[in-house]
Amino acid sequence: MINRDEALELLKQHIKKKNIFNHSLAVEAVMRALARKLGQDEELWGITGLLHDLDYDQTFDKPELHGKIAVQILDGKLPKESLDAILAHCDKKDRETLIEKAIYPADPITGFIVACALIRKEKTLEGVDLKFMKKRFKEKRFAAGANRDHIRTCEDLGLELDEFLQISLDAMKSIASEIGL
Repeated sequence: MINRDEALELLKQHIKKKNIFNHSLAVEAVMRALARKLGQDEELWGITGLLHDLDYDQTFDKPELHGKIAVQILDGKLPKESLDAILAHCDKKDRETLIEKAIYPADPITGFIVACALIRKEKTLEGVDLKFMKKRFKEKRFAAGANRDHIRTCEDLGLELDEFLQISLDAMKSIASEIGL
């Protein structure tokens, strides 16, 4: 398996949009936090989260290929369980394993949390808390692209929504300066 430095270099080669790059860092942080919580391999989960959208620039206009091209690029660089999780995050594979079930809600929660930060006056994660997120979560029009049904699948991990929201927020706060929030 490639290490984080190699994964970051690969990400820099394939992702040119800063917001997608930052999204990848955020998903990595959430996946690492989930791995710690669930007693899983933090490095494996983190790198999987970091590279889950590796083909985003290439597949932006071809969503049917999203995930599939990433898996082709990463074949031989990541174990099968990571490749399967990358496919599962974009519904190209059924979610069966814990890592597959984790990346599915980890992907949209990062966009939701970014939206929470950006509507605050200071435009940072500092003022975002669980109460604020829960209120916004109920507003269907707020961060409409962050699929609430996908986020609620955190329950497949044995986590209540509130706990998942807090874990995700804390993970993103830990890298706030790296992602500009």
